[in-house]
Order: sequence, then structure tokens, then C-alpha cells
Amino acid sequence: MDRNNVIQQLRERPNVSVLIVGAGINGIGVFRDLAHNGVDVLLVDRGDFCSGASSASSHMAHGGIRYLENGEFRLVREAVQERNRLIVNAPHLVHPLPTVVPIFKIFSGLLNAPLKFLNLLNRPAERGALVIKIGLMFYDAFTARQKTVPPHVLDGRQASLQKYPQLNPQIKYTASYYDGQILSPERLAVELALDAEAESPYAKALNYVSFVGINNGKITLRDELNLSTFNLQPSLILNATGPWIDPVNAALGLSSHYIGGTKGSHLVLDHPELRQAIGANEFFFENSDGRIVLIFPFHDKVLIGASDIPVESADDVRCTNEEIDYFLGMVARVFPGIAVRREQIVFQFSGVRPLAFGAGKTAGQITRDHILHEDHVDEIPVYSLVGGKWTTYRAFAEQVTDKVLTTLGHTRRATTGSLPIGGGRNYPQTESAKGKFIQQLMAKTGLAEEHTGRLFSRYGTRALEIAAFLQEKPDAPLLANPGYTRREIQFWVTHEKAFHLDDLLLRRSTLAWLGQASLPLIAELAEIMGQTLGWTNEQQHAEAQRAIAILRDRHGVVLA
Repeated sequence: MDRNNVIQQLRERPNVSVLIVGAGINGIGVFRDLAHNGVDVLLVDRGDFCSGASSASSHMAHGGIRYLENGEFRLVREAVQERNRLIVNAPHLVHPLPTVVPIFKIFSGLLNAPLKFLNLLNRPAERGALVIKIGLMFYDAFTARQKTVPPHVLDGRQASLQKYPQLNPQIKYTASYYDGQILSPERLAVELALDAEAESPYAKALNYVSFVGINNGKITLRDELNLSTFNLQPSLILNATGPWIDPVNAALGLSSHYIGGTKGSHLVLDHPELRQAIGANEFFFENSDGRIVLIFPFHDKVLIGASDIPVESADDVRCTNEEIDYFLGMVARVFPGIAVRREQIVFQFSGVRPLAFGAGKTAGQITRDHILHEDHVDEIPVYSLVGGKWTTYRAFAEQVTDKVLTTLGHTRRATTGSLPIGGGRNYPQTESAKGKFIQQLMAKTGLAEEHTGRLFSRYGTRALEIAAFLQEKPDAPLLANPGYTRREIQFWVTHEKAFHLDDLLLRRSTLAWLGQASLPLIAELAEIMGQTLGWTNEQQHAEAQRAIAILRDRHGVVLA
């Protein structure tokens, strides 16, 4: 349904069972679960879907092996199971990821866990081979029944250097195990939201709608695209705003101190030598200061990170020069012969992990588990969704949905554990089946094999829907990036709720992430988007300037 029609319906019928404020992965996860259970629910976000904390992840679906040291066995077990579900349910966007841990010591770190448990250790000793081996045995045990990924392997120095010739020769061992890689968290989030709306006529998702306040049980929302306001009367409110939970609660008249977030920053490098050195593997290791960091294959680029710095405000976080120096320097820990320079950075990003407040704890000791807090305002229950991580969003959503259904007096009628996501529906399981799918799509649409292959790679089985859209009217490759077409951009605008240029560059695609943003591309996207949405030339220019400013300010991308 058209956005304006949805808002007009809400003006005319303002009663809604559940209002979810915040369309990051936690809010979207609950939105989808409630939609499948027939609840009338409205999801809003002041920005685009997955444009806040959820867009600043390390692009990993992982079990969190390092949380074993904190004794969080339940969290790790849940995360491993949910990682496997993501690989199965969204195979077009979540792939098994071979992960390598370079190990420089053998027995170090044996007392880390008991000393941390007794609060006698802030910075743990470097983890040696024995500790890592024990942790990976637990890790394998959590996933053994599902058999989604292979078990771990421990290689000695000689075998490790044969596999990875540029690895630091001072290593003692490497441990190899599997986690998951989320190719585009933003696309995954959008597809979840679209699936929810397709499932139920009672579920509506609106980006660029902000929460203003409450008065006598009426919630005021503002449409940020035209600055008009409208009121709702929800039976229940879910505060899923992540790092902004406490300020939103304050706007509701509640006093809370639920969030103790930490900043995490990353860089994306155009570095063919480093990309070749890591191959298809993530390298996950301790830097010399004890910080757990990663070097990660990201398409043809390399993603490195992450920091873990306590912050007070989530609005102004940016990747600092100090963080950049740290990230560039950390590569030498495992690949001492590979130089990394600032000019090889094509993109940077920073966000706040919405962790639970933990007084007196170091950043690394704050739990990554999810917590649901309940408050009331004007007799309306307000549930704050605190913490969690990308990998466990579905399990957290299930917990929250169960609570909401009980509060509303409903019973659960559907679960999401084995529910495919977007283009993962009816996804071909073998290389032969994938080739057959592409050939059938070619025969049906007349598109070239290279084009259909790109569509399948980006969208999974949704390529059927998108290819049909491309065929409805004349199409042409973008002049500034022939890997995309004009109709493909129009599809994002007309079918995926994109309203600003940065939605296209950052969240419906990985164009900016991979260093492909340029002034000609932005001008071309502004023209296509403007034609689709009816923008004037002045609006097109303003949107282009807005996108250029966002890329420069938040992502270190300076276009000249």
C-alpha cells in the first residue's frame, strides 16, 4: 500500500495493538514475528530501516566464541543455533565463513575465566592454543546436531604457513572453524520487513516517521518526509531504538538507565594483496593490547575492525583518526609483510552497540545478551528491548513476541525458526540447481546470463520478481556503473521503500561500501529517483548534496 494511504488510514483509525519504535534488527524481528501471528502492528523509525546501530555491525553471524570465557554458555548456544538458522533461512545473504585464529602461545590464558568470574581480571592474558582448543570443542558441541558447518581444525606452525604464506612466522598454531558472513545486513533487514507486510494486512512498516511524545495515552508521530504529524493510540509500545532507548523513554516520561553502549568502528580497504592473503577466510585474533579484532573478506574488498569504546551519546559517533591508526597498525600482528596505507581506505563506519548498562565493567565484560524491561506510562505497557546482537535477533524477537501475545491475550499460531527470509525462499541448494535456476530465469525473461547471474547473487529467488519488473518497461545499464540498471534502481524506490539517495547507496545496495560511489553515479541515481518520485530539479540537487555530505561526514568518503 502507498505510504500516504497508510498514514491516512492511521489518522482515520488511530487504534493499534502494538507500536514498535525503532526499525533496527530487533524491532524488525519482532515486527515480523507479530505479523505472522496476526497482530495489528505498526513499525516506525525516524530514519531508514537498519540505518542506526544495526547498520554498523561486523557483517558476521557468529556464535560469539569469546563469550564462553565470561561463562555465557546459554548465549553462545543460542547464538550458534541462530547462526545456523540464518545460513539455512537466508542463504542468498548469509554464507558459512571459514574463520582462522592465529595463535602465538600454548598454555597462556588458562586462568582468564575464573579470574574474570571473581572480578579479579580486567584485561585477560593472551589466549593460548589449549584455551582456544577447549573453547572450540564447546563451540562444536553446540552445533553438532545441526551439522550446518564443519567442526574446527587445529594446525601446527608449518601447516599454517603452507596454507597462509604471508602469516606471521612467529605463530605456534592456527585454529580454523566456521561462523557466518552477512553479505548485506541492510538488505536482510529490508527483506524481513517486506516479508512481514506481505504476510499480514495488519502489519505496516514506515521508515522516516519519528516518535515525538505522548499525551493522555496518545502517541504523536511525525512524517519526516513532509513534517506533518499524526496521533496513535497503541495498546502496547515496544521501544526498540537500541542506543536511543533511554532518550525515547524520557520522551515517554520514563526514567531509565538501561543502555551502557560501546562504540564499534570498522574500515573497508581496497587492498588486493591483503585480500589475496586472507582468501575466503576471516582472521579473528588478539591484537598486542588484548583487543579481539578481525580481518574479513568483504566481496573484493577487506573489512577490518573493531573498536569497543564506551560512549555517552550515539548521535555523534564517528571513526576517529586514533581508531584508523589502530586498525591499520593491527594488520602487522598477523601479516607483518603487508603494508596498509590510509589511501587504501574506501569506506569507514561507526556505531554504538546497544549493550545493557553494566556499572564498573570494562567494555569487553558487558554482556552481549538480550534483556526485556517493562515499564508503564498512562497505563500503557512499554517494553524496552535492550542488548542482543544481529545473530540472535530472531530468538530475542520470539521472546518479546511471546510476552506481547500474553499481554494482549493472544496465543501463538506461528513460529519463525524455519521460516525462509526474502530471496531465501525456495532457494536452490546445489551449484547444479543454482545454474538451472539462472537458465530458467534467462529463458523466461530473455535477460543475458551475466545479468541474471548478478540478480540471483544479489537477491536470491527474489530475482524472479525483480527480473519481471525489469521487463515491464525499457531498461538500460547505469552509465556510471553498468553492473546495475535503471529499472533495478526504480524497483528499490517503488517496492523497497527507498526515499533518499543514501538509502540506495548504503542500504539497498553495497555501492558506497565497496568504494563505488562517485559524483556521476550520485547524479544519475538522483535523476532516476527524482523521475520515479516526482522530484523537481532543485530537489534532485538537494538530495545529491545530502548524500555527498552523509558519505563525507559519516563514512570518510570525499567525492571530488
